[in-house]
Amino acid sequence: MPNAASSGLVLEPFSEKSVIRCARTCLQELGTNPSVALVFVSADYRPFLADFLELIQLHAHARLIVGGSASGLVGTGQEAEGVSGFSLLLLSLPSTELTAVPFTEEQSDDFTPEDWRRAAGHGADSESWIVLANPLKVAAEPWLNNWSAAFPNVPTLGGLNSGGSRGDDVFVFHNQELVDAGIALGLKGGIKLHTIVSQGCRPIGEPHAITGADENVLVSIGSLPAYERLNQSFESLSPGEKARAAGNLFAGLALNEYVDDFKTGDFLIRNLLGADPDSGSVALAAYPRIGQTLQFQLRDRHSAHEELHRMLHAKATKPIHPIASLLFVCGGRGEGLFGAPHHDAVAIQERFGAIPGIGLFCNGEVGPVGGRNFVHGYTAAIGLLE
Repeated sequence: MPNAASSGLVLEPFSEKSVIRCARTCLQELGTNPSVALVFVSADYRPFLADFLELIQLHAHARLIVGGSASGLVGTGQEAEGVSGFSLLLLSLPSTELTAVPFTEEQSDDFTPEDWRRAAGHGADSESWIVLANPLKVAAEPWLNNWSAAFPNVPTLGGLNSGGSRGDDVFVFHNQELVDAGIALGLKGGIKLHTIVSQGCRPIGEPHAITGADENVLVSIGSLPAYERLNQSFESLSPGEKARAAGNLFAGLALNEYVDDFKTGDFLIRNLLGADPDSGSVALAAYPRIGQTLQFQLRDRHSAHEELHRMLHAKATKPIHPIASLLFVCGGRGEGLFGAPHHDAVAIQERFGAIPGIGLFCNGEVGPVGGRNFVHGYTAAIGLLE
């Protein structure tokens, strides 16, 4: 039996009738019982979560449920920010071994790579992972470093959940229970997870090697003060670009030094935390190393649009034929960046048709760049299940 998927997006407050209708419709479209249900809900579903998950289990015949809270929901070709509702994806993967690994805050802090492999059990040889985590409970970068060391060269895709303004408005669940900090879903055999991480920036100025650094502070780049290199990059912009650059300049750290012509997608994008013209230093939300190539970056709607479409086009021309899509998108994108709704979800649909889709607006996105897993901001981390 082939892999199959179905999805539904409901944009209204919790009601048993709406949940049952959506679950039954998705089950009917799937044509068989699902292997897993992925579900994201708005924070106002929290008081009804036990009933909601029981209804999904009963009426979608879902034996395995993985999901969490979201400040904005994604469906097939749709993005809905700041709404009430839920998004549901049912997957039938008859030849895939699925492994759910829920974890606690203490485990996320203390587990070594060996501990994570033991926790994964038979799933330790999973070929890809989908991960959700509560950002109030998980120090995401240290956790991901240990996780990736446990499962080297294995793509991990997902996000840090969002929700409401209160701490208990952000949550992750597994089957009918809340989990303390997060959950990872391993996939092995039968399905392939293709990943895209669109960071929404384009290089400006020229690339140079870092020649002086002290922890997260850039001292010199190409033997000139880092601030001077930043200013050179800013001055390379047109007047219109300069007007848009405030708050939208970033650092791009090259992932591969052996590139003759650096371009969009060749860098890991990290925030600028501050710049001091007196000392000439620039602080980053990263720990750069001496000798690493750096090029400053501009984030705007045109750069983000072009990069995403270029990356989707590259996947589509391989070609691949996905049955479903996952979209973990930063809350800093959406209508606020593009000036119109549904940008990223529609871009997927334009390339691959109206395949079932699910996703959420995140407090941080997880996905591989240059073969390594990172925590990102301002990105669209996409999974295409083929």
